[in-house]
Amino acid sequence: MSNRFLTPRRRFLAGAAAIVVAGAVVATSAYAQNLTLLNVSYDPTRELYEAYNEAFVAHWRETTGQTVTIQQSHGGSGAQARSVVDGNQADVVTLALEGDINLIAAAGLIDPNWRTLLPNNSAPYTSTIVFVVRAGNPRGIHDWSDLVREDVDVITPNPKTSGGARWNFLAAWAFAESQNNGDQAAAQEFVRQLYANVSVLDTGARGSTQTFVQRATGDVLIAWENEAHLTVQEFGAGEFEIVVPSQSILAEPPVAVVTRNAEAHGTTAVATAYLEYLYSPEGQRIAAENYYRPSVRDGIDAALLANFPEIPLTTIEHFGGWAEAQPRFFGDGAIFDQIYVPAP
Repeated sequence: MSNRFLTPRRRFLAGAAAIVVAGAVVATSAYAQNLTLLNVSYDPTRELYEAYNEAFVAHWRETTGQTVTIQQSHGGSGAQARSVVDGNQADVVTLALEGDINLIAAAGLIDPNWRTLLPNNSAPYTSTIVFVVRAGNPRGIHDWSDLVREDVDVITPNPKTSGGARWNFLAAWAFAESQNNGDQAAAQEFVRQLYANVSVLDTGARGSTQTFVQRATGDVLIAWENEAHLTVQEFGAGEFEIVVPSQSILAEPPVAVVTRNAEAHGTTAVATAYLEYLYSPEGQRIAAENYYRPSVRDGIDAALLANFPEIPLTTIEHFGGWAEAQPRFFGDGAIFDQIYVPAP
């Protein structure tokens, strides 16, 4: 492996299960109360929350006089949700999709009305799904239809463990529907062919980036828009390029306070403020700087907004919401299990 993958600027390729401690500061007075907050998040948010945590720590200290230390945990969104159900002491979760937070709510750890407690259904920023290809796009990949060609090796994570992978799957399915007058059998066959071209099915989005970048495996990476931009930013257009397909999906990564844990830790107030501050002008700016689409664009520099091209985006409502999409496509024995045959 080249030494360039080991430099600090490429720390975004650190292991997917890493715990990152951010925002630790020394108490500035005897009366300052020390607080610790754990944010359990999904794979490609490390850089976003490293920057955001620093801003929130300063904001909280200025407004309350308290010192807060923020810890981060990252992994596949589905796996992260299950870890909280199994006892991970998260104060807040910032996950890839609604269904993962609903899983935690069903276990009695989160207010069942969590989507109504913050604006935009508790999604402070959005994203979409794009492709990353190697410099010069040697395989000539331009749209979803290219991903089912026999000469294309696709990298995408496992939708059984990764929230981002479920967005990838549904974006491909919606494209196939649009090309076949809504024919569900044709859509299923298209997605079957796509996954037949997947050579490595990692557990999370960051793991798939590692496979594509570090291991130089695959011709195209199906990725979060922010992950794609980070890849090009870190390694340059001379190494990788972003391809925006003709249509994609509106990915809405939601956030929530883990009510039961926060109450037990005495962190309810700071946990709530932590998520609310994501909607502030500062929080929205940091989201845009880390290539997430801000929910409020007023005051965001035009150069940042230029990173987010306008393309047709299917919404999860097209699939009946996550309450219908999750069991139909990703439950045990559901469509993904029916179409995916692991490579021998």
